[in-house]
Amino acid sequence: MKNIKMMVVGFASAVAVTVALSTTLLAKSDVPAVSETSVEASRLQSLAKFTKVLGIVEQYNVDGLTIDQLIDKALQGLLSNLDAHSTYMDKQSYDSLKSQTDGEFGGLGITVGMRDNALTVIAPIEGTPADKAGIKAGDIILKINDKSTLSMTIDDAVGLMRGTPKTPIDLTIVRKGAAEPLKFHIIRDIITVESVYTRKIGGNILYIRVTSFDKKVAVDVRTAIKKHAAKSNGIILDLRNNPGGLLDQAVELTNLFVSEGVIVSQKGRNKADDISYSATKSAKITDLPLVVLVNEGSASASEIVSGALQDLKRGVVVGEKTFGKGSVQVVMPITETEAIKLTIARYYLPSGRTIQAVGVVPDIVVASGEVKNHDNQFNLKESDLKKHLESELQKDGGMLDVTEVNATNKTIITPEQLDKDIQLREGVDIIKALIIVKGK
Repeated sequence: MKNIKMMVVGFASAVAVTVALSTTLLAKSDVPAVSETSVEASRLQSLAKFTKVLGIVEQYNVDGLTIDQLIDKALQGLLSNLDAHSTYMDKQSYDSLKSQTDGEFGGLGITVGMRDNALTVIAPIEGTPADKAGIKAGDIILKINDKSTLSMTIDDAVGLMRGTPKTPIDLTIVRKGAAEPLKFHIIRDIITVESVYTRKIGGNILYIRVTSFDKKVAVDVRTAIKKHAAKSNGIILDLRNNPGGLLDQAVELTNLFVSEGVIVSQKGRNKADDISYSATKSAKITDLPLVVLVNEGSASASEIVSGALQDLKRGVVVGEKTFGKGSVQVVMPITETEAIKLTIARYYLPSGRTIQAVGVVPDIVVASGEVKNHDNQFNLKESDLKKHLESELQKDGGMLDVTEVNATNKTIITPEQLDKDIQLREGVDIIKALIIVKGK
């Protein structure tokens, strides 16, 4: 999605057209508007109007801005008024974007987007300062330090939140259900994301957590499945709070579970932007039962994966409705230090449905929270009887404290941890049912 290499193609022709139009405009700037109905005449009239307004503002605006400053503001206004994701990037924001693609940067560790014209947290990245501070998906950022985010662009907001590691920043948050705005004091840090990690549940269920779609996600998931598949009867793929990333990684990850069919397609104004991505039989590596976990922090690439697996009847999607970011942005350099990010198409899932502003609705909707246990302390068990038979563990020299052993084991998810995550617990129950149905 933010693939800079993709965007270089066609740049020269775009510049040539811009130069040609500008030359024509300057040559005809003093000519009265013509009454021709052709498209070309209409374009020239519109460009002449823009130049006239630009000249008036340059001459009479109280702040005396330079022509370069006015052009930058005009570009910012043009792109930001198209949609929530298109934007003009000056040198600072363009450098910031390129540092993101390198996989390490200084900041808070949150992905943001615009929802109903409000700066909204799509998801905190696991283990980052924002995540540790308690920032949650769906939070609305009202202020960054003392600056209001009203009418602020996403890139301006990101620019304010990024900064030198170990420096502080204050966020004022509006959270659903909270009586008043919440204030968070966070210390910036270097954000290095572990995109894929695995755990075992109950000995025979493989849990795979994907936090973002960087350039190694598909390879890492493939490696994890091959390593554990022989001893696994089912897979839980956790895409919760995953804000997305690279499209090709979403396609390749989905292809690990399916052997045929369209995974995702994109359609834009120009036919050249219409692309369909299909599965290949050779890339599939497993038929194990699959559950996919999502929530409102799952966006973009994670919506493509969960939606495609749902449409292709390959996995059961569990959790909450996803964010709904299903548009395609490309980054087009306009100078060596500046670029524009432009929405050129929308994504469509195998069934033909769109993700944009709709999201993926889980097959089984489960709100986040903890499992409520109602233990009856007055129940009698075999072990409570005076003459109960000893277990094999007791015969071998005493009871084994399994909870204590599991607490130090970072390769498994314990029953106690499951009780703190009702969505994951529900996913485990569904996988167990699928395993039984499949006859494992």
